[in-house]
Amino acid sequence: MEGTKARRRKLAVNRLRENTTLDDAALRRFFDRHDFPIVEGSSCTFAVRAEADEVFVRHRVLGLPENLPMRRVEHTDLWFAVVELPASSRVEYQFELRRGEVWERFNDPANPRIARSPVGNSSVCFGPGYRVPDWAQYDPEARPGELLELQIRSQAQRRDNRVTLYLPARFRDTARYPLLVVHDGADFLEYASMKTVLDNLIHRLDMAETVVAFTSPGDRLAEYPNSGSHARWIAHELIPELETQFPLLAKPSARCLMGSSFGAVASLSTAVRYPQTFGSLLLQSGSFVFTDVGDDHGEGPAFDPVVKFVNRYRARPTRVAERLFISCGVFEPLIVPNRSMLPVFAETGMTVNYVESRDGHNWESWRDRLRDGLSWIFPGDALFFYE
Repeated sequence: MEGTKARRRKLAVNRLRENTTLDDAALRRFFDRHDFPIVEGSSCTFAVRAEADEVFVRHRVLGLPENLPMRRVEHTDLWFAVVELPASSRVEYQFELRRGEVWERFNDPANPRIARSPVGNSSVCFGPGYRVPDWAQYDPEARPGELLELQIRSQAQRRDNRVTLYLPARFRDTARYPLLVVHDGADFLEYASMKTVLDNLIHRLDMAETVVAFTSPGDRLAEYPNSGSHARWIAHELIPELETQFPLLAKPSARCLMGSSFGAVASLSTAVRYPQTFGSLLLQSGSFVFTDVGDDHGEGPAFDPVVKFVNRYRARPTRVAERLFISCGVFEPLIVPNRSMLPVFAETGMTVNYVESRDGHNWESWRDRLRDGLSWIFPGDALFFYE
């Protein structure tokens, strides 16, 4: 049966490539019979029906045109584009069309796979061999941890901050737990399934039982690049308060600070201001943009304080923690600065564990690397070490 489906997919793609004329009934059968995009080996075919002057595949894959033009099958409203994707790829995309002066952008109507994010949803293409990790999906056998909503006062930031605290399923006051502090915590919970991931990793003994503080920023772009008040809030207000209220291991080796994108910059800049407060940092797709010559970094003004901080750190790198876990997607432009930071971190004597994925700058990419990072930083079989 699978062989028959594969032959049909190959025949359908060949008909598109050959620009064979298709009538409306044939087009309806074409969309009824196939899953989209059509993945045949390393070849991925995007297709959509639209009355338009131009249609593009919009994506964020480094190495492909940002607006990937689609070809129209003559005398039809069918548009298609074929790309080669390496094994285990995952690509988020949308279609964009032009009718005269009017532009419209939308998800793939033939593809039920949707990726969610704070800025909207997009369609997802699974390349050959990619699967959503089973540990990122609900497991009825995994005992669920508890989420507590806290309001903790920050004198440094002159406001009350929301913190969502995760307690593992077998939490007890007589034990002592490592602490993970997560930047953009609400987004990690909402878009990266992080509670499900924690429940599963702890249940499977991949990760130690850990208390996790999910923090949320005020003005993210202002606080995260290199803010003294933000760093003080994390290191001198949040952690002491949590260690007072909960049975935590009050030592750097049992603390980890993590974040993605600007949150990774916030994690590093906080650790630079308060070195050895955290034993580990978990940095995903860090926005570590820098300039070796001149001031033109090619990003918007929001990156100015990031570039200033990263330039200064690269000039005088310091040992801020014992271990760093770093991940980045090879499809995102940030792959270059992340690779460039590895020797900078290594020369300080910090142990660096670096992982790449065939994915982009998005929440599900960060989700898919959580087991790699969390099981390395707080391994389940080393729980006795912290007691």
